[in-house]
Amino acid sequence: MHRFHFLILLFITSSTLMAQQADKEIWYVGTYSEAGSKGIYVLEFDRNFMSFEEIQTVHDKKNPTFLTVHPSKQFLYAAYREGENPEDKNGTIISYRIDSRTGELSKINEVSSAGASPCHISVDPTGEVVFVSNYQGGNLASYKVREDGGLHPATSFIQHEGSGSVPERQAAPHMHSMIPSLDGNFVYASDLGIDKIMTYKVDRNTGNLSPAARAFVRSEPGAGPRHLTLHREIPFAYSVEELSNTVAIYEVNQRNGRLKPKGRVDMLSDAVQSEKNSAADIHISVDGRWLYASNRGQDNLAIYRINGVTGMLQPVGHEPSGGAHPRNFKVDALGDFIYVANMESDNVVIFNHQPLNGKIEPSGTSIHIPRAVCVEQLFLN
Repeated sequence: MHRFHFLILLFITSSTLMAQQADKEIWYVGTYSEAGSKGIYVLEFDRNFMSFEEIQTVHDKKNPTFLTVHPSKQFLYAAYREGENPEDKNGTIISYRIDSRTGELSKINEVSSAGASPCHISVDPTGEVVFVSNYQGGNLASYKVREDGGLHPATSFIQHEGSGSVPERQAAPHMHSMIPSLDGNFVYASDLGIDKIMTYKVDRNTGNLSPAARAFVRSEPGAGPRHLTLHREIPFAYSVEELSNTVAIYEVNQRNGRLKPKGRVDMLSDAVQSEKNSAADIHISVDGRWLYASNRGQDNLAIYRINGVTGMLQPVGHEPSGGAHPRNFKVDALGDFIYVANMESDNVVIFNHQPLNGKIEPSGTSIHIPRAVCVEQLFLN
């Protein structure tokens, strides 16, 4: 057996055993505070009966649009667009403790996002540092995690400068996501407004960020890098580019964090007509063989086969998202499903995943959640 496929199989096996031994499967769904949304939805999912139970909703502030779970499974962090007070133009980051028995959330503390319109939040693999991207502010912040799971005030704040070639979307920087490297030594900051993916070194002792030796890679003009995903077994990363509706392929130098451009593929389907489209989210299947990226406008997921040696992508096809505006989706940790959050149709749709050919198909199960924009999954033992 090829080493690449052996390592993938080992990862799937360990993840599967972990989830199969879990007592409960919990979903956390972030939303915009519109159309009757109750904020963060905490749901228990029974995959045997494909059914949900709403066990809690949390609405500490408006627009908890992005969520992330701490590696320890003990804490959840939510990026709220609303500030700490009515005059505050920045957003708020709230830390929650996760009840190990029920999955319910209880607030630990809150801190300023240090910039306007936080749109993405992530945690480094060791659980020491939290990263926040501020879209309208065009800046980013990092936070040292406290012993109780709460966050200290921002330890790093970095303001990007510049513009891009699409005046209506790139007149200023627009930070969109921060994705840590697999070893936690670096974090990749995708800025849609300046067509750059910046690489920062992470000091996990302090939470501080500093430019890496290879400080950035420049996208094609007008591409608009939005989200990034890293392959776990081969040194490649994939960037979904919102404005050009493309996926960029990068080779990763794991020593210095450098991203080296290797190619791009189109995301749009010739069979679907739409007046406009904006690419949104991107993820790799648990087995490492398939890549998925969502289109808003065509309202579908583009599917690609990943070459396990070269990292290149081969288009497989497209699958309708089961709703309108698939802003975010989640690959099931067991590899059975893909969960798609369709913001404008107010639903999260479950798709069956076919590992042999990478294709996905509607399971017939969806759940109504107003303005759903982010899905996180957690197995409780």
